[in-house]
Amino acid sequence: MDRGPQAREVIIREPLEGLCLRRGPQARVPDNAAEESEIVTRFKKYCMKRLMPMAMLMALAAVLPAQQQANLLGTWKDPALLGSAAYNNTYNEIWGVAANGREYAIIGSTAGTHFIDVTDPTQPFEAHRVPGAVQGGSVIHRDYHDFNGYLYAVCDEGPSTLQIMNLNYLPDTVIVEYDYGLQITRSHNIFIDSATAKMYTFSTSGGPAGYSAMRIYDLSDPLSPAYLGKYNNFGGLLAGHVHDGYVRNDVAFLNCGGSGFAMVDFSDPQNPRALSTLTDYPFRGYNHSGWLSDDARYYYMADENHGHHLKVLDVSDPCEIQVAGTFDAGVANPYSIPHNQIVACNYLYVSYYYDGLVVFDISDPANPQKVLYYDTSSEPDGTSYKGAWGVYPFLPSGNILVSDMQRGLFVFEGVGDNCAATETLAPVDLSCLNVSSSVEEAAASGLEVFPQPAHDVLNVRLMSGEGQGKVNASLLDIGGREVQRFTGESLAPGENILRYPLGESIQPGLYLLRLQGEGLNVMQRVLVW
Repeated sequence: MDRGPQAREVIIREPLEGLCLRRGPQARVPDNAAEESEIVTRFKKYCMKRLMPMAMLMALAAVLPAQQQANLLGTWKDPALLGSAAYNNTYNEIWGVAANGREYAIIGSTAGTHFIDVTDPTQPFEAHRVPGAVQGGSVIHRDYHDFNGYLYAVCDEGPSTLQIMNLNYLPDTVIVEYDYGLQITRSHNIFIDSATAKMYTFSTSGGPAGYSAMRIYDLSDPLSPAYLGKYNNFGGLLAGHVHDGYVRNDVAFLNCGGSGFAMVDFSDPQNPRALSTLTDYPFRGYNHSGWLSDDARYYYMADENHGHHLKVLDVSDPCEIQVAGTFDAGVANPYSIPHNQIVACNYLYVSYYYDGLVVFDISDPANPQKVLYYDTSSEPDGTSYKGAWGVYPFLPSGNILVSDMQRGLFVFEGVGDNCAATETLAPVDLSCLNVSSSVEEAAASGLEVFPQPAHDVLNVRLMSGEGQGKVNASLLDIGGREVQRFTGESLAPGENILRYPLGESIQPGLYLLRLQGEGLNVMQRVLVW
């Protein structure tokens, strides 16, 4: 029976693949010389098309960074601890500190905070435990950050408290110096900007401020956090809550859950200035967390949704951020979901639910390459939230700490870059603030700064229609970092001359003078010699 030309085409093509790759038994023997010639010709063309891409892939694989399983050094868990009712997670956040020659993993659980001595990473042991104000199966989230020898701890179930623990007496003891719910009873996450001594709390309840999408506290006195304000409007992005954030020199990168992402300058907490917002981007979902690169040019952001890629944001111009790329863990799990991430030098460390630790080389910032991995979880892949919760890579030893929700603490050998000793963090470049709108506003205000260049003092001529309570002034370097803050001045109606003496530490160069007050928010370039 004649099956026609289409059927014959299939007969010819099927054996070509076998001949090209395997020369398998399904290859048909031609009936005559003419047919043989046709098959040979088509065979050569097929193989060239088939094998050339394979050769290119093999060549590409030869130049890509090698992926290898991380070297597990030690583990710790307490089988007596209870798992949460929601996700059966006994453990949650991970942090790390070095104190008096020893290294500690700090891991949260349903019971409280555990200080695990990992100085010998092959023999981790619990050195101290601080009970939480709330304990048991209701507890899912705890969060930590250290500052000036103190550990700050919050819980998002409760009513709980803000705990401040003195680490200066380790290894002998951990002293709980503060354990009150007067200001904070619950908070989902915290971040401390150590350069400016401010603590940012996210999705916070308790105290006179009531529920707050985000708050800021002054830690000038580490044991007496001073409330500075609460916030939920970031350049028109209204956030019911801020889930998490990263802050460097008062510039906050805010992960606002379903509302999206925002960058805000909080150098004056009473007059914050939104730099950018992002509400539409690839793999958008629940905007969860992120971390800024050391050079302050890229932000690595995760949405807490199954199957969603991580995002690389180009924030080199913080007034107009761009999505530079997306990437994933490179695993077969369709439910793969990143949870928390940290940048340390040239590596991005990510804790993935179900898929464990993944480390990416970010030498090419927009194209991260997976170089290290380890699956900490024994849970079957699914659509819940189980497995690795957090990661911490900043111990002096370089060892990597990972918390697994069900299996506890994992300690891995690091990548060997000694980042804790060599990391240098660049300030966020805020020169974009001096845009035309600011110039126009300055002109409308009759703003004039003289002399130019300045030496010992900056004089500012400013027109005011009705006067206002106070104008705050600060001098920023060209990267946007505050180098001098001046005493607030009151304005009278009409022309005002403000005089700002320059500190002895101000070196010759180009600076930005920022003036902020009611109805006033302007920047002016000034030259100092």
